[in-house]
Amino acid sequence: MIVVSDTSPICYLLLINQIEILPVLYNVITIPQTVADELSASESPPVVKNWMTQPPDWIQIQAIETIQSIEVEKLDPGEREAILLAEQLKADLVILDDKAARGIALERGLRIIGLLGILKDAARAGLLDLETTFEQLREVGFWVAPSLLERLLTDD
Repeated sequence: MIVVSDTSPICYLLLINQIEILPVLYNVITIPQTVADELSASESPPVVKNWMTQPPDWIQIQAIETIQSIEVEKLDPGEREAILLAEQLKADLVILDDKAARGIALERGLRIIGLLGILKDAARAGLLDLETTFEQLREVGFWVAPSLLERLLTDD
């Protein structure tokens, strides 16, 4: 399975100490060089920068072929390159949280999942407690509509 990720889902999983659910769920995660650069940037949280000094084997960093595309130009660089890399690799899944990026990815025929969907899948697999994990996310500044959280906690 080919899975490409944007920056923020990796960052938040590191901040709540749940990064290890990614290789359990997907084996390998591919990120574009721009995402690697964003994770390593001086403004990134220390835990994220430290993790990127020696990324695990299950993270693959890959350059993208430069493709001009008007619709993705309005996105942040990491989101744009994640979408373009997912297309280039014919990825099975792309991990995106940004609403605009998700919309463009869907229009381009990509299958997407966000951080909350990953956590829901991890909870189903018995890897974490969803309610506790959502609370940890709130504590590190992840914002989501309370109604969506409630729906995710009650849906099976």
